[in-house]
Amino acid sequence: MHTTLAWIDYLIMVIYFAFVLGIGFALKRYMKTSADFFLSGRSIPAWVAGLAFISANLGAQEVIGMAASGAKYGLATSHLYWLGAIPAMAFVGIFMMPFYYGSRARSVPEYLRLRFDEKTRGLNAIAFALMTVMSSGISMYAMALLIENLHIFDSLMQSLGLPMSWIFHLSIVVAAIITLGYVYLGGLTSAIYNEVLQFFLIVAGFFPLVLLGLKNVGGWDGLVQKVPNGFTHVWQGMTSAETSPLGVEVFGLAMGLGFVLSFGYWCTDFLVVQRAMAADSMSAARRTPLIAAVPKMIFPFLVILPGLIAVSLPTPTAVEGTTVSKAEAMGKGIIPAKLDASGEVKLDTDGKPVLDYDRAIPNMLLHYLPTGMLGLGLTALLASFMSGMAGNITAFNTVWTFDIYQAYIKPQASDKHYLWMGHFATLFGTLVSIAAAYVATSFNNIMDLLQLVFACVNAPLLATFLLGMFWKRATANGAFYGLLAGITAAAIHHGVSLPQGSTAGVKGGWISYLWSGVPITSYRNEMAQNFWAAIYAWTVCFVVTIVVSFFTKPHREEDLTGLVYSLTPRIVEHNVVWYKKPEAFGVVVVLAAIALNVIFR
Repeated sequence: MHTTLAWIDYLIMVIYFAFVLGIGFALKRYMKTSADFFLSGRSIPAWVAGLAFISANLGAQEVIGMAASGAKYGLATSHLYWLGAIPAMAFVGIFMMPFYYGSRARSVPEYLRLRFDEKTRGLNAIAFALMTVMSSGISMYAMALLIENLHIFDSLMQSLGLPMSWIFHLSIVVAAIITLGYVYLGGLTSAIYNEVLQFFLIVAGFFPLVLLGLKNVGGWDGLVQKVPNGFTHVWQGMTSAETSPLGVEVFGLAMGLGFVLSFGYWCTDFLVVQRAMAADSMSAARRTPLIAAVPKMIFPFLVILPGLIAVSLPTPTAVEGTTVSKAEAMGKGIIPAKLDASGEVKLDTDGKPVLDYDRAIPNMLLHYLPTGMLGLGLTALLASFMSGMAGNITAFNTVWTFDIYQAYIKPQASDKHYLWMGHFATLFGTLVSIAAAYVATSFNNIMDLLQLVFACVNAPLLATFLLGMFWKRATANGAFYGLLAGITAAAIHHGVSLPQGSTAGVKGGWISYLWSGVPITSYRNEMAQNFWAAIYAWTVCFVVTIVVSFFTKPHREEDLTGLVYSLTPRIVEHNVVWYKKPEAFGVVVVLAAIALNVIFR
């Protein structure tokens, strides 16, 4: 596979970069207080917040990662949307947003301080800060991988006399500088309006790709015939871990993904919740995740389907004198095998090639899009990376400044000082994200790495929030020790378990390796390992929080008004037609998700 980018392709990308930086420059003069920089002054309309809510999640994990999972696991990957994300988005809009927005907390960790105490907030803030820079680093890694594979900087490197192996490093630095530029200048407002732009770019760039791919493989029927059996169904084979494409049976899927991981992410992750908290009213904040749920339902057709199409195409055959590489010939469809540092094809412990699933989307773009359209498709891909990085950086600088720096390091400084610290945190978070990008190189599917991070941080946090919001007896000590135990449980599970074909290290088994050299538990793949890590983390946190709460003193009920469901007056929206009420809106999107599960069962 070769790459030929014409001047028009480069021009489209340059215009995009200039535009996003221009938004940052245009908004710079409005960033006068910390509320302007971190919270957009709580002035964002519902539809803008809704598109930003979904776009903040449209980073590398949504585009590169979902296409990779589509190629690896098939349409069952849609469970992340139709079983997990949609019900969770309806739940946070209807039940949880009144507490986030109504409490006037500036962040999710700050809500934990109001509901529990300072130490619970501190633990969550530190864990969340680490998770955001890791997620941002994954987006950087994916972008650098894309630029390296497309040879965008080849001519520049040759003219400077620099080795081609530096392209990956240069790409990470360039991506970091551009994202840093517009977030540093315009804060959360700049990130939100850029995310709306990026949303429309992603749709415009990937819709033609899917149409061309489907037409080439003979439509839906042709795709069904060319991919492995069951790849176009979401529920087929789910009764057993041995036959499930995800390597996990119905209980593990519903509990691990459908409940713990999905609700943990969409209901407690400040990265997305921050967009709703920037809305201009309580009503707008509640409708924000519900508006986002509508396009979220159709995104599997834009980001997962290309992965299936990629594996349905003929695998290139290595013939002497052709440009087909050994990695391509040992791949699957147009997804090549992964190479090690010496340039040889990587093999797993069973002697099978380790496929580079993250190449699914880049190779699809190169395979189908002509000059001009390729520029648009690549810009859409780059836009997704930008939104992912910016979303994590804005969440990081807010949590760092309010929940760590102001809370523990310098509590009585002026607003001007915290605004300065926000800018510094933006720079600092970007530098740490660069380091995280190199950790991501150890995985052949970045979605697996992200799910591992979410299992360790979001899964136990979900138990803390559910008990905190819906059980008034939950105490501060119960929440803190429960959260600590849940995170520890996820880490221990990772240390004693290992996906089949993997070696002990970043993919798990490190405790077992030190103890006996053999993992205690083995899973069919990384996805199944992460689902069960989430289940253990959530369960341990849930149980420990309840037990400790029964032995410690609870808050007074009058202190919990507005923070706990049973002690907070219900919101009644008068003079609003039924279909605009969050409850009715939520029911509609959940029914639509159920219908999609039935259609593609």
